[in-house]
Amino acid sequence: MRKTTTFALLATAVVALGCGAGATDADTASSSGSDGAAVKGEEKAAKTAKIGQPARDGKFEFTVKSSKCGVAKVGTSMLGEKAQGQFCLITINVKNIGKESQMFDGSSQKAYAADGTEYSADTGAAIYANQNAETFLNDINPGNQVTGVVVFDIPKKVKLTKLELHDSPFSGGVTVALS
Repeated sequence: MRKTTTFALLATAVVALGCGAGATDADTASSSGSDGAAVKGEEKAAKTAKIGQPARDGKFEFTVKSSKCGVAKVGTSMLGEKAQGQFCLITINVKNIGKESQMFDGSSQKAYAADGTEYSADTGAAIYANQNAETFLNDINPGNQVTGVVVFDIPKKVKLTKLELHDSPFSGGVTVALS
């Protein structure tokens, strides 16, 4: 019984030391103050592009070619998908600027309205919106590029103001202003 109590106290001490070390690191990071905020502000400004301007995230360079909202259906009369609200079709060129192949994942892309509401891509509708749906499902080799349509199904009265484009689900992303 005494060994169990000693082990429990030792384990508690290790956890407490670990928590204290984490707090010290956080305090040190926050004490950098305005210098850290200035760097984040510069990164944010550097990562915003407009339609027609290239923007980079990780291994991809994105160029938004066009944005068309108000589309009720994509596909053909036989095969297609109807919007719950309206489809916004975003035509994007994606170039692999890395040294390895990389898969473009339409579901990693996000769109935002002016009030900050986030919308995810509708990958099912994108199959019908792209004549060659395989374009976005295959790896893009270094130096190669593809152009395709990312589809967002948003409410009828909503207007998208920006996109957040990612080379992978875990990347930081790059912002592209739509207006």
